[in-house]
Amino acid sequence: MPRKPAFPKSQSNRVFGHPLRVGLYARVSTHDQHTLPLQIRAMCKYAAKRGWIIGAQIKEVGSGASQRELRQTLIASARRREIDVVLVWRLDRWGRSVADLVSTLQELQHLGVGFVSLTEALDLTTPAGRAMAGLLAVFAEFEREILRERVRAGVAQARQNGKTLGRPRSAALQSKAVRKLYRTGVSKAEIARRLQIGRTSVRRILA
Repeated sequence: MPRKPAFPKSQSNRVFGHPLRVGLYARVSTHDQHTLPLQIRAMCKYAAKRGWIIGAQIKEVGSGASQRELRQTLIASARRREIDVVLVWRLDRWGRSVADLVSTLQELQHLGVGFVSLTEALDLTTPAGRAMAGLLAVFAEFEREILRERVRAGVAQARQNGKTLGRPRSAALQSKAVRKLYRTGVSKAEIARRLQIGRTSVRRILA
């Protein structure tokens, strides 16, 4: 049986005649907590203007691209169908990166939950907003490709400089080489350097 759309084309403020339940998500840095009330007031005003009922309100304080643990609480509410829309102050408050943003938006879309970013006027409850989400997915793939290119460039540079990549060799597997070098008069420190193992491992093998 086909799934009923969460947002009828002509009525993005109500679901089957009932007001939408909105989950507010506000996030600030540890050095910028004074803007938290500003975000909440603006989002509450917007929700009232749309005729939405506030079903959840999350306030999170963190720095940089740290994990947004309380954000998961709101996503869990969406999974339980306790909210119909997620409202944020700004996109960077919600997503740690473009890829993270797109990933969470896709999950919300799959759940039939809308998403609105107040500052950017991004409203995924509308056809135009959903088209914008498609563009975000393109940018996310672009971001991932840039990261892959940087990793490949870093690996190539390391190899060019003679660095050994990957996990370090196991000292136990080189016991034969350790003993052979030691018999030829090579010092323990030099053996460790040549075989790229710890001096403690060399002394343990030779004990």
